[in-house]
Amino acid sequence: MKFFVFLFIAAVSTVSSFTDCFPMMPLLQRQYSPSASSSVFKSNSSSASQTHRASTTALEMSDFDFPSAMPEKPQQTMREKLEDSATTFIADITSRLGEGVEPPSELEALKAARDEEGGDVPTLALKIYELMIEQGMRYDVDPDNGKLTPTQFDIKNNLDIPEVKAEFDHLYKYGMELIRRGMLDIDVAKETVKEKLIKRTGLTPEEFDEWLGY
Repeated sequence: MKFFVFLFIAAVSTVSSFTDCFPMMPLLQRQYSPSASSSVFKSNSSSASQTHRASTTALEMSDFDFPSAMPEKPQQTMREKLEDSATTFIADITSRLGEGVEPPSELEALKAARDEEGGDVPTLALKIYELMIEQGMRYDVDPDNGKLTPTQFDIKNNLDIPEVKAEFDHLYKYGMELIRRGMLDIDVAKETVKEKLIKRTGLTPEEFDEWLGY
């Protein structure tokens, strides 16, 4: 079965580093503004030269001659990274639910997994993945305010729509990435994909792979 072959290939691929966690969470990027540095050179050439020499000397001394006075930020474990991702995801879903809209049961399951003392990485990763699937499958997103409302979309009768295929393909590949990173057991992933993705299409696993082009 091609479905199982694809999962196996994903599982035995080279595991990437765990420096980043779940791609659904936006990464904060530092912004550099040239205004402060460029303003230095608006003064006369003598002042600019002196300023440049002083700043260069300060940089060399502070960076290479003296140890930093600030303690290094402790490195997070993978469990801690996932907990942070789960907290952000839970808050995002909760804040975007439309008025009177019930949250999916997977949200409470993720909360419980996050708060479980001594919980393991695979369980937390699975709960994040399950909530991610349910958000994509059960809710429509208001284009004006981003609010989530229950969908009435008929998936099985609209498999020819490119956006539908793209959504399933994204979620399918996401599960494969979790396997590749060692966060999710291959058998658990197969069962999750079959129950939460493939079953919604009405296709067999083989037909599902063919539909997505694998």
